[in-house]
Amino acid sequence: MNPVYMAVAVLLPMLGGVLIPVIPFGNRKRMLIYIETLVLANSILVFSLLLNRPDGHVILFRFTQNLTVSFRIDGMGTVFAGIVSVLWPLATLFSFEYMEHEGHERYFFMFYTITYGVTLGIAMAEDILTMYFFYEMLTLVTLPLIMHSLTREAILASRTYLYYSLGGAAFAFIGMIFILVNGRTMNFTWGGVLSASSLGNSITLLPLIYVLCFCGFSVKAAMFPFSAWLPKAGVAPTPVTALLHAVAVVKAGAFAVMRVTYYSFGTELLRGTWAQNVVMGLTIFTIVYGCSRAVKETHLKRRLAWSTVSNLSYILFGAAIMTPAGLVGALAHMICHALIKICSFLCAGAVICKTERSYIHQLDGLGRKMPKVFLCFTVSGLALMGVPGLNGFVSKWYLAAAATDSGNPMAWAGIAALLISAILTAIYMMTISLRAFFPGKDFDYSTLSDIKDPGWMMLLPLGLFVVGMVILGLHSEPLITALESIAAGVQ
Repeated sequence: MNPVYMAVAVLLPMLGGVLIPVIPFGNRKRMLIYIETLVLANSILVFSLLLNRPDGHVILFRFTQNLTVSFRIDGMGTVFAGIVSVLWPLATLFSFEYMEHEGHERYFFMFYTITYGVTLGIAMAEDILTMYFFYEMLTLVTLPLIMHSLTREAILASRTYLYYSLGGAAFAFIGMIFILVNGRTMNFTWGGVLSASSLGNSITLLPLIYVLCFCGFSVKAAMFPFSAWLPKAGVAPTPVTALLHAVAVVKAGAFAVMRVTYYSFGTELLRGTWAQNVVMGLTIFTIVYGCSRAVKETHLKRRLAWSTVSNLSYILFGAAIMTPAGLVGALAHMICHALIKICSFLCAGAVICKTERSYIHQLDGLGRKMPKVFLCFTVSGLALMGVPGLNGFVSKWYLAAAATDSGNPMAWAGIAALLISAILTAIYMMTISLRAFFPGKDFDYSTLSDIKDPGWMMLLPLGLFVVGMVILGLHSEPLITALESIAAGVQ
């Protein structure tokens, strides 16, 4: 396909989203049709690009002769763009029923749709400058979504998100400048763009700069000690938190870490250094820390948020292993976790929308009144635990295998963290399902008389996510083969 279509795929939802508040739709139904058609058409365009990948690149604009904002699709970009383009139309469909009574719908869907294009800009970025440009834009377009309700809690959460994101961006900027000054090119190149000869005396700074850059991009991936913003962001409408936790923001952070590790800095100069041990240690601690906080949390969305904190560091741990096998495990978990977490968050959103109950102790007996929602939630919980036959087992298996084969003693501590995390995940996820389906003999179901499953616009996405978890769990070989090609630098 013509490379120009990459720019179209990024700009179409951005421009189409800007028009939502000004188009005279006449009624809500026409607006929803416009939004879903726009998002679905863009996803079809993205899939056409991924299946017929353009050979060249397209330059959106130039800062200088050598600094451009440009797009190119490679194997790793295909993974992220594929996740985004599959999940966004389904999350949008879910949001129609959820947002019906939230207010300010036009502005909500404007930023919601713009975020789609901005996230694709990160996925299709040809170089670190383009990725950084859209990475910062992602902060700006998701900020109004977090503060949508304009309550005090929402404003404070958005302020925390902004402070953390700007701080992370400053550290990431240091890494980008280091690549600009010392790299052969700004373009993402398999194996990295740095060499010992090109660095000269600057090679002594390399580990420090990498740690700063890793931590900077990891802010959006909610790695400890930068994770406090994510549970607070749960105050946003659930369609927003689902995308924050499963697709757009946190995955953009993890994707950026993998990009700079394998395509900018390169693993050859970093593997075995103190920098690798520092970032791996942070990811291992975060895996256990996030799960521990999830077990203690009594608020439904915040419990899932702490779960995301833990699981995003699975991906960062895979990246920190700094081997092709580690990258396979990281990419596999990025895909699998996206399906699992968007399903669990949207299930939580359906419960909150239909019952106005947000705390774990308020969910007793709801499994019999909302069986479809809680069945989907239970499947997502089992997948998150890593039960064989579901997709979570696949990605965790490849992460553990990569850690075993790496020869790094600290990676063995990572395996222990994965096992501890699986036990804690079983506790904080299955507790919810058990309370919903088995509230006890004396429970009075008459208190739930008006509660039932939501409509098809909410249930259809949930069912499709469950089907995806099962298919990837039972038939993962094609996916893993493709990821191994990417990790070998072939795609």
